[in-house]
Amino acid sequence: MKCDLKKLSTAIATAVIMSYPTAVTLSAEEIRQPEKLIILHTNDVHSQIDPHEDGTGGLLRRKAVIDSVRAEHPNVILIDAGDAVQGSMYFTLYKGEVEYKMMDLLDYDIAVLGNHDFDNGMEQLARVLPLANATWLTSNYDLRGSTLEPYFKPYEIRTVGDKKIGFIGINLEPKGMIAEGNYDGVVYLDATEAANAMAWYLKNVEHADYVVAVTHIGYDGTYRASDASIAKDSKNIDLIIGGHSHTVIDPENQTERYRARHANASCDSITIAQSGGKGAYVGEIEIDLATLATKSKLIKVDGRLDSRIDKKFEAQLLPYSHAVDSIMAVKVGKTAHKLSRDENELLNFLGDFVKKKGEELSGKKIDLSVINRGGVRSDLPKGKITKGMVIDMLPFNNRVEVLEIKGSDLKDAIDVVVKRGAKDGINSEARIAYDKDEKIATNVTFDGKELDPNAIYRVATIDYLANGGDYMEPLTRGTVVASSDQVLYDDLLDYIQKHFKKTYISATQESRYKASK
Repeated sequence: MKCDLKKLSTAIATAVIMSYPTAVTLSAEEIRQPEKLIILHTNDVHSQIDPHEDGTGGLLRRKAVIDSVRAEHPNVILIDAGDAVQGSMYFTLYKGEVEYKMMDLLDYDIAVLGNHDFDNGMEQLARVLPLANATWLTSNYDLRGSTLEPYFKPYEIRTVGDKKIGFIGINLEPKGMIAEGNYDGVVYLDATEAANAMAWYLKNVEHADYVVAVTHIGYDGTYRASDASIAKDSKNIDLIIGGHSHTVIDPENQTERYRARHANASCDSITIAQSGGKGAYVGEIEIDLATLATKSKLIKVDGRLDSRIDKKFEAQLLPYSHAVDSIMAVKVGKTAHKLSRDENELLNFLGDFVKKKGEELSGKKIDLSVINRGGVRSDLPKGKITKGMVIDMLPFNNRVEVLEIKGSDLKDAIDVVVKRGAKDGINSEARIAYDKDEKIATNVTFDGKELDPNAIYRVATIDYLANGGDYMEPLTRGTVVASSDQVLYDDLLDYIQKHFKKTYISATQESRYKASK
């Protein structure tokens, strides 16, 4: 269907104009403001209870924002779009207890699961999830017979003023993203089909005036449905509040790729909202209940809020923060400069570490090591490095594994690495040339020797990838020959103590990937 560009341009222009205040003279009747609904939203906070090292975020600051908005507006709904957990010592030590309890104390109204909510498996998730007394939604996970079934609804309707507002929850496909064994009993239903069907039902059967899709599928993406694709294919969804891709969608500073307004299948303009990650922003969406017009913005969560900290709320955290602080204080090494998770040096350091650990486990030479960039959750700062920093950097319960795999299957796995951006940590002996347009590897060498599709190679990686996580299904065709009896961060702590006790933690800064076009 081809959109009427004039109609669409007018709709988008109207939405933009409404985002800015206009100086006008109002009559006494016009001064009476139409009733409004304010939706506050977060996503991908990832256990950032304390402020992030960049000075943003922090649970106590977020509460100050939420309290301020609630004090100003009578109709406020607070939503989380998934991955409230995993990424700091709070989750490592308490397995979700802190994050879900704090969500409850902040009085979240509606929430959906992210992929990391499953990191400790279904039974643990079922134990801690009820601590957050929100309405948990999923419209495309069939949970019948699972331990999570009692806690979820397929949709929610809230009546605000004279309007019925419907909410649905859309989750990502677990296979390839959540570790196998951690989502047993969850049956995935196609995200786009479920979103359209449930939105149609809410509009045409429940007679909702406005439908909000709360999603954890990512703003856009190569592999599966995304917020952008669902917006394009929908007719009955009015607003999408998303998560998973950590995208900052700022209506006041939009880019061509990350836009707040999108055309749907009816050529209407709808809003996609996402507030980045690590709690750096709280998103605010204002819905005029008279016209159902929508405008959105981001509220920065930073140090300007420190004077408004709720001391009673802070006291709720103290039993947990004392234990976290004690581990964060144990020095294990030092760096001469910051090692960023977005730059080569840290990823090279981790790639070399996994190779050496693989050789220690197998007693044989490793041809290729791979550690996914997505599993590296934070930087290492300049100066003193502590035990807690290392755990925060690699917080997952992964283990190093060694597998033997045929060259042709290994090439398929390397193509997945390239498709995901050619950013994973690999060992110094490996070089991968790739076509940046086709997103496939064009030449792979180990110690200068080209990959032979018929040869057998020894690969060191983490069990998450070996089991097909991060879409690395080709690695499942290999045979595991050795596995560490420690979690990844404990192995890394031992490695630092052994090799960097008297020197700086460092690695080469060269790129081990080369774009051939």
